Amino acid sequence: MPRCCACSGPDADRARTHLAALTGSPAPDGARAALLPAEPGFATGPFTVDGTTAVGEVTLHNRPELLAALAAAGSPAPAGCPDGELLLRLWLRLGAEGLRRADGMFALAVVDGADLVLVRDHTGTRTLFYARADGCWAASTSLRALRHWPALGTGLNLAAVRSFLTFAYLPGEETLLRGVHEALPGRVLRLAADGTARQEPFWEPAERLPEGEAPPAGTYARELRGLLEEATARRLPEGGPVGVLLSGGVDSSLVTALAAKLHDHPVHTYSISFGDRLPNELGYSGLVADHCGTRHRILTVSGEEVAARLADTVALLDSPVGDPLTVPNLMLAEAVAADGITVALNGEGGDPVYGGPKNLPMLVHELHRDDPSPEARAEAYLRSYRKCYEDLPRLLTPDALRALAGEPQPRRFVAPYLAPGAMHALLNQLLHCNLRTKGAHHILTKVERLTASRGVQGRSPLFDRRVVDHAFATPPTLKLRGTVEKWVLKEAVRDLLPAAVVDRPKSGMRVPVQQWLHGPLRELCGELLLGRTARERGLVRPDTVRTWMRREGTLLPRQGGKLWLVLTLELWLRAYDL
Repeated sequence: MPRCCACSGPDADRARTHLAALTGSPAPDGARAALLPAEPGFATGPFTVDGTTAVGEVTLHNRPELLAALAAAGSPAPAGCPDGELLLRLWLRLGAEGLRRADGMFALAVVDGADLVLVRDHTGTRTLFYARADGCWAASTSLRALRHWPALGTGLNLAAVRSFLTFAYLPGEETLLRGVHEALPGRVLRLAADGTARQEPFWEPAERLPEGEAPPAGTYARELRGLLEEATARRLPEGGPVGVLLSGGVDSSLVTALAAKLHDHPVHTYSISFGDRLPNELGYSGLVADHCGTRHRILTVSGEEVAARLADTVALLDSPVGDPLTVPNLMLAEAVAADGITVALNGEGGDPVYGGPKNLPMLVHELHRDDPSPEARAEAYLRSYRKCYEDLPRLLTPDALRALAGEPQPRRFVAPYLAPGAMHALLNQLLHCNLRTKGAHHILTKVERLTASRGVQGRSPLFDRRVVDHAFATPPTLKLRGTVEKWVLKEAVRDLLPAAVVDRPKSGMRVPVQQWLHGPLRELCGELLLGRTARERGLVRPDTVRTWMRREGTLLPRQGGKLWLVLTLELWLRAYDL
């Protein structure tokens, strides 16, 4: 997986050593910072503009527009300059406005004098981590690189363990490594030589609802259709075929239809099957593939393959993701790469941006809640995840619970979004929260990192910043219209797809986690979660794990999903030697 690193501090000799070690050339005399490119691929640099040096993982979808903006500002860029250099020039010449105009996937680290400046794209497609040790800041798109930074003495961050078991991902700045943080999307983070850190947003979704009488509903659908076409067109590769990960839901189906309409090269679609005996969406994905004329492949994923590949797949992720689709996602990326395709579109983004089913439990709760406090709403939001949050008192060991007693609660990650501020409508508050937590720290990063590990760029048209801006300028009643979720999104593409696909209720992919854990994964689960390493680490109680493995303990069994979280955590901790 292509990754990059950066380092900043007052020690010129150290800076020279770092730079020389990776580039083979000495840093200029008096250098006070160094940038460390890690591997070839999506990572580019180091490159220098007007004495300022940067390195990053940058893919820009609107280069002509950005080159024109620089030229208009009197600072033209070389036409063939790398995307990372172009982004650096935008920031140096136009500041936050230049970053706001950039449409793409990027994580950029810039040495600005003695400071290290980190920039992460609008919605968080690519990640960037940072830490401070021995009077020096270091940053990398690879958490593993920081894990092995000799100056950094780190260990397990117990508060992040609780967060992961609550959300099934890590929703904010914290990582599982103590003292290592994740840069937030849409921000410029300045890490100063004196050890202070300051961040400023260059983009944040804002509610812009019409005052007075709103335009007709069809106006919003037509505007959205235009934005979807532009977002998809910008993400299509030049001169070759494109892949689309097609589940059969409306989101991936509309991306497939738009790609087939707009691309002048073949469109290949890829779907997953877990076997004929399980409910699936292959009828819908096949219908869409036939309707759009794509070259369609179905990958059958067995429990045995998941068991054999789970550990290696988890190790590819900078932070664990408790999603049982990780191995299937990696296999899809391998299929795309085997077909010689380097760009794969996906339908991620429809739910957190336009009102998927995650919001319904919270809307029902709001009708009946007795406690009006923001804390009560945040607490209900955590419970709506239905992961291990309510099980923590009986899942974590007494020692772990005591160590956590003084740590901030997980609701701190969601509470700021669930109160009037940037958003006033409750649905928009929920969508904003989902976009900035699950969207940035689970959906986007999981797909991007797994596809990137196989040399494929995963691109998400529905997370386009202009599409997101349109969502928060659309009245909530057009996103959730009665009981119809994502109404305006469906209306925008109704003419492109069969009615059976547009009007079907969302079911989600049925992943046979229970069958895996009581079949091919049972032995692995027992060895890892009840073995010596896990016992000596002292995080989870073996008796609770045994109860869940026996499918006991709850009226409506959800132990499969909970065990999957604990198993994923254990595999990740072992991969990172924690």
